[in-house]
Amino acid sequence: MKKPLALVAAVLAAPVFLAAVAPAQARPPAPDDLEYTLDAEVLDGGQQVVSLTIDARGLGLDPRSLSEDTFEVRATATNPFPALDGQVGGTYTDVERTVTDVRRAPGGRIVVDLEDGYGVPGAGTLGYAFRVGRNVELDLDYSVTQVEPLTVRGRSTYLDLEQGDLVDPEVDAFTAGEANGLAYRLFTPRQGGERPLVLWLHGGGEGGWDGSYDNDLVLQANRGALGFATPEAQAIFGGAYVLAPQAPTRWLDDPQLGYSEQLKGMLDEFVATHRVDTDRIYVVGASNGGYMAAELTADYPDLFAASVPIAAVRLLGQEVVLTDAELEAMGGTPTWVVHAENDTTVPFGPNGQYIAEHVPGALLSAYPDVTYDGVTYPGHWSWIYVGRNDPTTADGTRIWQWLAAQSLDD
Repeated sequence: MKKPLALVAAVLAAPVFLAAVAPAQARPPAPDDLEYTLDAEVLDGGQQVVSLTIDARGLGLDPRSLSEDTFEVRATATNPFPALDGQVGGTYTDVERTVTDVRRAPGGRIVVDLEDGYGVPGAGTLGYAFRVGRNVELDLDYSVTQVEPLTVRGRSTYLDLEQGDLVDPEVDAFTAGEANGLAYRLFTPRQGGERPLVLWLHGGGEGGWDGSYDNDLVLQANRGALGFATPEAQAIFGGAYVLAPQAPTRWLDDPQLGYSEQLKGMLDEFVATHRVDTDRIYVVGASNGGYMAAELTADYPDLFAASVPIAAVRLLGQEVVLTDAELEAMGGTPTWVVHAENDTTVPFGPNGQYIAEHVPGALLSAYPDVTYDGVTYPGHWSWIYVGRNDPTTADGTRIWQWLAAQSLDD
């Protein structure tokens, strides 16, 4: 049946509404030159680059497109001192770093985790200058190549990446300062009021020399100072300053350069400007610094609540640098000696063992070797144990707890 003409006309005359269609928008391209940081951590064997963090905030990245195969990472480390050309060990050229994971971190950053650990090629940030006997902070040059596409706002994308700064949150938590002619690094506790102070004295490799006086090294070479700044140690001490000065040469030059007196003056200046509990100042030192810890304790018997010489030098060649009279003078200060029996750099018998036997009342932790967390290190590195709060008394008291309990007012 045909529709009436009037109805057909009415339908044709009715207005037709069409949905507005927005013009197509081009997807923004991925940004060029995204910066990545070199994320460092001081491990028991020294500082290493353990990951990279790419600043991909706001990129619109689909994290499902990330995998261990997304990036290839290569590293080169060179000696920055022309005067030491050809004399620095630990440099490396175009070493491929093994990627262990790639993940999206909170905030949209991409973290590229790298293999790390003692002996891992291309991971270290420090070399060793044999002529001057010092650690050297190497110049690092990383290249990151994206070998698999990422999904960004729904499309496959390759990023241009640019190296940024090296960051190490533990090291960066220490500020730089100077007192009585000595540069230092300082960790300041969060707690207010008078707080104890741990004086950390570095080994020979971290001292200054005529080409450099860079007190980052006192934190980068090992965990000696850093251990006392960890949340665990800070809880044990109830919040403590950690003061790590750098010798312009080496602490063993004290007889010629008067470092003991200079360190005492530095402490006096520091105490005058900071809220330090002067009944709870502790001195801890390794190797060269172990000698200096003992020397300071003998020179100023009423200054320290406790002393910890680690792998300490008493006999330098045929020269006795800590006399029996000095060791006897340490007897009024609670002392804990730490040493490894297989130490070939500072042999245990005439050094750590002798010190422990001649300081009245001294405790001794004599380890057969330096093995921690399944890794065996050179026998001289017994400071690793103190940095990990491993030495323990017969009744089960660990060294950090023992230190924190010592006070001059007892």
